[in-house]
Amino acid sequence: MTLKYSVELPLGQPDELMACAIAIESAGFDACFVTDHPYPSRTWLETGGHATLDPFVALSFAAAATSRLRLHTNCLVPAYRNPFLAAKSIASLDVASRGRVILGVAVGYLEAEFEGLDVPFEERARRFDTNVAAMKRAWAGYTRDNVVLPPPAQQPHPPIWVGGNSAAAMRRALAVGDGWSPFPASPRTAAAVDTAAINDVEALRRGIARMREWSEETGRTAPLDVCFTPFSHPGHKSVVDPDAFIADARELAAVGVTWLAFHLPSPSVAEFADTVGAFGASVLGRVRA
Repeated sequence: MTLKYSVELPLGQPDELMACAIAIESAGFDACFVTDHPYPSRTWLETGGHATLDPFVALSFAAAATSRLRLHTNCLVPAYRNPFLAAKSIASLDVASRGRVILGVAVGYLEAEFEGLDVPFEERARRFDTNVAAMKRAWAGYTRDNVVLPPPAQQPHPPIWVGGNSAAAMRRALAVGDGWSPFPASPRTAAAVDTAAINDVEALRRGIARMREWSEETGRTAPLDVCFTPFSHPGHKSVVDPDAFIADARELAAVGVTWLAFHLPSPSVAEFADTVGAFGASVLGRVRA
């Protein structure tokens, strides 16, 4: 079984970001990830949301401190930004890291955040499609007024993983992406973020099977990564359970998952480093055996 792993990079000061990235790499994991919330509402933060740093700044510190760790946006919201500025930031990070970016992208779901950024919430899907297409053109050297942006290190661009559980997200992943990033969602959670529920492995298996059918129908032959969060280690909870993680990993790999993205508790840098090191030692050899 071949799985790769992306661990959430904790929020922190510059030296803390670098120390946590070093700990993730040293533990044997493959990537670190950050989320994208440039203008979260107070209500969201007070009801389970989380503060973030700018993803490109945070990941640049991780890049500077490591040599092989992949740098994963999980997920960037293209509708929030001018596509040419986003394309330049992504290409710059990819060049500075010598080609280690994984670009997770999603349509977005926080209406108050769109409102705060003066981006029409009802246009988020259209803006996603338009902006991703513009970013791809920019990386290929085609922009308005013949402006040429520095190309990313990975050609034609870093791998693009499209987030979301809906049929629309799945079709976008096949049309413009190199991977699909669904996530565990109960019916209640799915309704709150306007996506489809995935509350067990069987639901995920059906989704992956549907993706494969659509891929065959469209004639797509390129491989497609599937990145998922283990049910036993949800992003909103601090859980450290190696046995449950290994059981999850084996089930998820069996249905076609290729990457696992997960959170580990980080009350301090030292405690995070101890936790991620012990977790890596506990799970990696056993999962890969």
